[in-house]
Order: sequence, then structure tokens, then C-alpha cells
Amino acid sequence: MPKLTGGQALAKSLYREGVRVIFGLVGAQLYYATDALYDEPGIQWISARNEQATTFMADGYARASGEVGTAMVVPGPGVLNATSGLSTAYSASSPVLLVAGQIPKNLIGVNRGMLHEIDDQLEAVKSVTKWAARTVDAVDVPETVHEAFHQLKTGRPRPVEIEIPPDTLSEETDVDLLEPAIHPKLVPQASSIAEAAKLLANSAGQVVIWAGGGATSPEASTALTRLAEHLQAPVITTSEGKGSITDRHYLSVGVPKVQDPSMRKVIEDHPVVLAVGTRMATANLPEGHRVIQIDVDAEEIGRNHKNTLAVLGDSTESLKALHKATAELIGPQESREDEYEAFRKDRYDPANLMEPQGSYTRAIRAAIPDDGILVSGMTQIGYFSRAYYPVYQPRTYITSSYSGNLGYAYPTALGAKVAQPDKAVVCVSGDGGFMYNSQELATAAQYGINVVAVVFNDNAFGNVLRDQTVRLKGRLIGTELHNPDFVKLAEAHGVTGIRVNGADELEAALKEALAANAPALIEVPVEMMESSF
Repeated sequence: MPKLTGGQALAKSLYREGVRVIFGLVGAQLYYATDALYDEPGIQWISARNEQATTFMADGYARASGEVGTAMVVPGPGVLNATSGLSTAYSASSPVLLVAGQIPKNLIGVNRGMLHEIDDQLEAVKSVTKWAARTVDAVDVPETVHEAFHQLKTGRPRPVEIEIPPDTLSEETDVDLLEPAIHPKLVPQASSIAEAAKLLANSAGQVVIWAGGGATSPEASTALTRLAEHLQAPVITTSEGKGSITDRHYLSVGVPKVQDPSMRKVIEDHPVVLAVGTRMATANLPEGHRVIQIDVDAEEIGRNHKNTLAVLGDSTESLKALHKATAELIGPQESREDEYEAFRKDRYDPANLMEPQGSYTRAIRAAIPDDGILVSGMTQIGYFSRAYYPVYQPRTYITSSYSGNLGYAYPTALGAKVAQPDKAVVCVSGDGGFMYNSQELATAAQYGINVVAVVFNDNAFGNVLRDQTVRLKGRLIGTELHNPDFVKLAEAHGVTGIRVNGADELEAALKEALAANAPALIEVPVEMMESSF
């Protein structure tokens, strides 16, 4: 066994587990961790300018690549800042590893008031992590990292945290480094597949597929599309599930909106729902509808709809097995292409969509290549894009899921770009949300992370201001904003700044910015918009 410091054991263990990028902020308790990374050239270190951004970046990296995203921060306020990104990753079932510092191990829980000390840090992160652990002996560091990756790569992928005191990181001892484990996918039971296939075969023509974030890997997308084509079943997706089937496919009918009668009729006309990788939280299915729910998390199955047949397993493996079993019972169904192309033509007809959201969304889609990634922020164009921005490939549309964080879009997009440097990456933000993490323009400039940020500026927390105006009789409080000149703000950070007016100018500027392959910000002044909901 080699003699290593705890920091060296950490760096080498992370590399062995496949970590190639760490988004972090250095600090006193991490010196022996970051110093060890100096000798690991295979791991790139990217410094964010706020701990909140480190975990957003790690989340973007994970969701764009399908690999684990890794962040590293100091204890106490660093960890608490980072929980914003953990919250989003937790809601979106994204595999993010947070490596956190601690105070000296003999002082944990003593409450002496050490630098960055908070009471029970592990408890503080519990609500936004799947698993968390502290290791206080250098010899145990490899096993802790090994278990962290087991948690990240088995079952439901959600964030995990490990924390290591500074004296553990500096301690030198004989260390047994571990090889990464193989993590096989969870295969569903044959009996559940047989029962589900029988229900699908007996309900031919009455099945709708509902795809969520658990169906957005390229492999799951392929398997889902093949099953949908065999059944001629329309495919509804959640916002997180966009890309599980290309929106060019006639069976892709989109994301339901509140008060969406055409989509409601699709649901009502198909009393059997095949739910894939979605918690079905907002489906509000009619009474009597039967659900076949494929999920890797047993606790999610039947949580939101009791009349549910469980298929516990990885989405790709489950869909492949279900397709094979169903095909043995019934042949390919008669094409419904004409029916659903007519539905799609009406649903996406520009004349039927609200403005200016429709025009701006079409402009963004026209400028971004098919494989480009859009990160939709918590702003009216972002909300509208959930239903009406077409997505053509898996892992090319990222939302904040139910966490709904303002400020997540830009740093998340930076992480996605680091993961996919050869793809166009664009984020859509409002002025209020962008200012949460506008300092990361400096990160983009420093590391050449060529994201284009589109900032729709109404000088307000616009969604809330509109509600105060319309619903609360104009009693405005806390929603009108004083903003910087966004073009000058970008330029001050070494980023190209552009201001445009209208959808046509936005499309042209976005195409030009993407072609330049450099960090850029495009400001779009707008007025108050009607609710996209």
C-alpha cells in the first residue's frame, strides 16, 4: 500500500472513479485536497465565484453528459451556499457529488466557534442529498469515495455529499486505493414485464406514454420510441422528459399545460398510461385510468396514482423487455400518423400561441443546432419553452424541475458546456434571475466556457410583478428592479455583450454569437408579458 495523505487518497480515488472536472472554491480547510489535485493533471479544476454556482455547474455537467458532476467547497457557509444547486439536482434526479471540508476532527460538535463551523453539517444537507457521510481517518477516504459512487450509480441518481476534516486531508498513512465497481442496471422482474405487456396488448389503441426525466438517456429514448411506434401510442413528456422522443416524430404530442383542452382529450381518450421515469406529480389522471409505472425508485411507484402496476427497474432495460414481451402478444399497430400530425399542426400553429413568447421561442430554436443544449430559466420565455420549444435529441433541454431556482440557468449552462464543449449551449434568463449569478461571467471568461446567455429584461421580477398588478390590484412590493447596463456588465467581465430588439434580431444575434464560439450575453428588453401558464 502506498503512503499517501488523505488529500492525495481523495484525489486519486476521485480520478479512479471517473472524475475529470471539479467545480469548486478553494479555502483553508481544503488546502491539502486542492494541493493533491495539483498533482492529478487528469482532473480539471474550475473555480466558480460563489459556492452556489459550483453545484449548479456540477448539475449541468451531469445532465448534459450522463456522468457524475463534482463540486468541492469549504464547510459551513460554503456548504450552505452549495445546497441551492443540490436542491435542483435532487429534484431532477441528477448525480452530483459534493466534496465538503470540515473543521478539525477533534472539534466537530464541540461548538467552540471555529472558522466556518456550523452545528451538524451532515444534518444540514440531508434534505437535499440521497446519502451523506463524514470520514475522519485518511485510511478510510478511498472506501468513502467508493461508497459515494455506489450511491450515485445505483438506484435513483441523486446528489451525495462527503465531508473530510482538514487534519484528515493532511494526515499521511498507508492507503489501499480501490478500483471502481461495476454498477449493473436494475433489471425488472419478468413477472411484472409479463403483466404489463398483457395490459398493453389488451389495450391497443388506448395507451398513452408519459415520459419523464428518467427516460432521457439516448438508450432509453431509442427503446421508448420503438415501443411507441409498435403500439402507435402518443407520447406525452414532462418538462424534464423533453428529448425522450424527438419532437419531429408524429407520436410526440408535447408537454401538457394547465387548462390545455386538446392535451386533456388525449389523456382522457387513452385510459392506460405507461409512465416512464416520472413521478406523475401533476398528471391529475381521470378516475379509472390504469397506470403502468416504470421507475428505478420503488418509493415513487404509485405515489401519485394508486391504480398502478409497478415495473421496478432501469428505464432502458424495462422498455426493451416490455417491447419484446408486447411484440410477442400483438404485432405492430396501424399507423396513426395522419391523426397525430393534424393534432401537432394545430397545437404548434403560431396563430394559436401567445406572443411575444411564441416568436422569441421560435427564434431561439431556429438559431440553435439540433444537438444544441437549452437551459430554460425561471422566466416567461423559459416557462413557455417547456411546452413549445421543440427538442430533437436527449439531454439537450435542462430545467430546474420542481425546485424552481431563480439564478440556476447560467451556471448550469456553464457546467453543461464544460461537459459538451463541441455543442452549442444557450441559457434563457430573466434580469432578476440572471443577477443571482451574474458573477459567473468572470468564470466563463477565465476558462473560455462559450455559453450564450439570453437575458430578457423587464426591470422586474416580472412574473410576480404581473401577478401583483393583475391579481393584487397593483399593490407592488419588492418586484421593481434597478439593473445594470447588461451589455456593459458583460463587457466588464471580458464577455461579448449585445442588445437586440424583437425576435428577428434575437435570432440573428444568437446565430452570430454561437458561430463566434465565445462567451456572450444577449440582452432583450421586453415589456410585461401575459402568464405562460
